[in-house]
Amino acid sequence: MPIATPEVYNEMLDRAKAGKFAYPAINVTSTQTLHAALRGFAEAESDGIVQISTGGAEFLGGQHNKDMVTGAVALAEFAHIVAEKYDINVALHTDHCPKDKLDGYVRPLLAVSEQRVAKGQNPLFQSHMWDGSAETLADNLSVAQELLAQAAAAKIILEVEITPTGGEEDGVTHEINDELYTTVDDALRTAEALGLGEKGRYLLAASFGNVHGVYKPGNVVLRPELLKDLQEGVGAKYGKQSPFDFVFHGGSGSTAEEIATALENGVVKMNLDTDTQYAFTRPIADHMFRNYDGVLKVDGDVGNKKTYDPRSWGKLAEAGMAKRITEACANLRSTGTKIK
Repeated sequence: MPIATPEVYNEMLDRAKAGKFAYPAINVTSTQTLHAALRGFAEAESDGIVQISTGGAEFLGGQHNKDMVTGAVALAEFAHIVAEKYDINVALHTDHCPKDKLDGYVRPLLAVSEQRVAKGQNPLFQSHMWDGSAETLADNLSVAQELLAQAAAAKIILEVEITPTGGEEDGVTHEINDELYTTVDDALRTAEALGLGEKGRYLLAASFGNVHGVYKPGNVVLRPELLKDLQEGVGAKYGKQSPFDFVFHGGSGSTAEEIATALENGVVKMNLDTDTQYAFTRPIADHMFRNYDGVLKVDGDVGNKKTYDPRSWGKLAEAGMAKRITEACANLRSTGTKIK
């Protein structure tokens, strides 16, 4: 069953942690970008994570009513069908959800999975993210406690972001400054509130200078070695080695050295959106520029149906994005690690 069961998803994360590799988590906004993600994972012989942000879900819900839950459920149901044709395991995840969108996104999706589990089925999504980075840490963790209990009951893993990631993601903006670094005290407070697995498994998006979006070298100072301090600081108190499963946000544009350090310190998931968006769009732009007189009815001509047929440029876009995902798998050391 290519859509990972709760047991398989836990195995995926355990294997990544033990093997010091991570899964690319690819944001998708359409059935076509979903296929590109699945294709990229399959060609790399890597399991992986497909995720849908609030903005992506709104887009998937259609511009007539822009319903996030409809969009997320529809794509997840579609994924459960088409993923059967790909020889890899994939987990479905919802990306950044701030406090003002919980009632319109994560909480209804948790309810959908709760109903499925009550019927003896697997949850629709394998993990959900709560982004409380705009709240005080106390308020953030209070909401996280509630969501973790609900997620655990539905056999779902929760992802929590405890401190800000810079840049902008679906309307949530944080400045690029010294606040983008999680402290050991932040991590200790997280462990005290959420436990270390006994209350439900969670992924931790800690900040080490991460920034969403596009940035030039030198504008952002990443300190992935900080993750080791968090692991050791909390591990020493609780007598547990490497207690956290970390998530690397703002992964687009990171250097190979930064990624390698993050993997050594417990990162099991790295989000990719900006780079894959460009990899999808670049072949389309190339096609349009090369065939402008075919895709446009220039000077009253009839154009060329073969060039403006969405399948002609859509296939190129899928291939371009899939290629970038295979590169991500190589960078994250997940190539060839799929569960047989």
